[in-house]
Amino acid sequence: MLARALALSMLPLAAAGCATTGAQVPIVPTTPAASVTARGETEAVATANADAADDPAIWRNPADPVASLIVGTDKKAGLHVYDLTGKSRFFIDAGRVNNVDLKDMGPLGIIVAASDRNDKLNARLALFRLDPATAKLTPLGIVPVGAGEAYGVCLYRSAGKLHAFNVIKDGTIRQVELDLSGAAPTGKLLRTMKLATQSEGCVADERTHRLYVAEEDIGLWRFDARADGSTDAIPMAKADGAQIVADTEGVTLAPEGDGNGGYLIVSSQGDHAYAVYRLSDDRFVGRFRIAPGKLGATEETDGIDFAPGDFGPGYPGGLFVAQDGYNPPKAQNFKLAAWDDIKAALKID
Repeated sequence: MLARALALSMLPLAAAGCATTGAQVPIVPTTPAASVTARGETEAVATANADAADDPAIWRNPADPVASLIVGTDKKAGLHVYDLTGKSRFFIDAGRVNNVDLKDMGPLGIIVAASDRNDKLNARLALFRLDPATAKLTPLGIVPVGAGEAYGVCLYRSAGKLHAFNVIKDGTIRQVELDLSGAAPTGKLLRTMKLATQSEGCVADERTHRLYVAEEDIGLWRFDARADGSTDAIPMAKADGAQIVADTEGVTLAPEGDGNGGYLIVSSQGDHAYAVYRLSDDRFVGRFRIAPGKLGATEETDGIDFAPGDFGPGYPGGLFVAQDGYNPPKAQNFKLAAWDDIKAALKID
């Protein structure tokens, strides 16, 4: 992905002597990025010498935050479940699963959804239930979501129902209502939206009913997430080399309060950084990167996730997790950063 971004961009390249990680030399954006360092990292995915780790999803344990879990995709093999020390507690062979999201559905349990690319011509959604005590994933079934290659997925709760936004590689977005009441899950297509080119990352804000989708070479868009809402795409941020350097990849929310407070974070893959926007007015706040430190930097990040709240002594103000596309000498993994560190670096309250 980064190679394509380099080819498309007309921005100058950083001098080769500035590259300290051994990854491809990033494009120099016009907006600088503050630096933080990772406080933790996961074990590497099992697929070596490949672009394999892709997307994380965080489950916070409200009773014992230190016992929280992270589900992460190895898009060549399946799903890992990590604890906050980074240990892989469980792995399930699910084949080619790309993005992942989860929601606590109360009596139905913690539902995990992964975009299933095992059939590149027919998109599917693989559903699991996460057991927080054992960190195991139990397969619930596969839900077909239409033609095309499944890329992104994000979940959204509305009026007690669980919806999945399924982002197809060609930019098609299908909103599907999931029914988990039977022996096997089923899905009902509610509506379809469209972006012009390859898209993947998405996240839905249940407070404001907004859906945010990343179109890789173009930038960030938002939609009305409600099933009866407009299907028009509203531009939010361009991948013009200033705030976001293509590819525009993972998207996550850092919500504050019950209204529209907080921030949206998007992976600026082309320069190994993350752009931050204020949710209340879509205003650009700043950029940060996970810089080289005891655990190494992140490069060429695909998926990201954030969860607010106390995660114990290491992450008392919230947890940010980012895929690391370059983690030598091991395979790719996920890095963990403290929201307190990010806010301090960006000088935001």
